[in-house]
Formats: sequence, structure tokens, C-alpha cells
Amino acid sequence: MNKNTNIGTVKLVQGIGPQMNWDKKAERLVNAILALKNADETKRFLRDLMTPREINEFANRFEAASLLSKDVQYNAITEDTGLSSATIARIAKWLNGSLGGYRLILSRLNHHTPPKLRKGLLLSS
Repeated sequence: MNKNTNIGTVKLVQGIGPQMNWDKKAERLVNAILALKNADETKRFLRDLMTPREINEFANRFEAASLLSKDVQYNAITEDTGLSSATIARIAKWLNGSLGGYRLILSRLNHHTPPKLRKGLLLSS
């Protein structure tokens, strides 16, 4: 940690776990995403960054998270997205995990009907 490092950022990175290395290049990517101003800019950036197949894969994962938050069964999600049950299980783990990235975005996108957290509990916005 250097003198310019924010303690909150350090705690967040530690909470994310050892699997992700938030080095300077990864932080620069985060900052690039934060600099996007609208849907058109975001589409252009994502298309330059990823292949159509990768974009489709991420879109399917996000759709799976949305469907899981509505208690849709794995087999229906597999049919809709083409994702394997193992991938859906990983998405479910992160959806219900402590970081709450999926829950945060789903809550923001569906602010009128927050996604279910677990066993009937609702995420407050």
C-alpha cells in the first residue's frame, strides 16, 4: 500500500479475496468503465474490448443472475441462456455472496421490485 491508497479501497479489495488481483491494469479498466457516460459509449467500448461471443456470454450470465433473483429454476435458466448448471451455480454463489455486486446492479435496474435475497428476504435499496 502506498501513500495514495485509500483505506476503503484496500478493505474492499481484501474482501473480494485472493482470487482477483486488482493491479494497476485492472484498476485502469475499472476507471475506464466509470468514465463511460451513456449506453452508446458503453456499447462501443464493450465491442472494442470483447468479441461478440464474450459479450453474449456476459449478457447470459447477467440474465442468469436476474432469473435466479426471481427464483427461476436452473433448468429453465439453462434453456434460456445456454449456460451450464455449474456456471449457474457459480452465479448463484456470487448473487447470494457477501460482495453483492449482482444484487446491487439488479436492485438499481429493478428499483421498483428489488431482487429476492434469500428465503423471502428482500434487498432494500
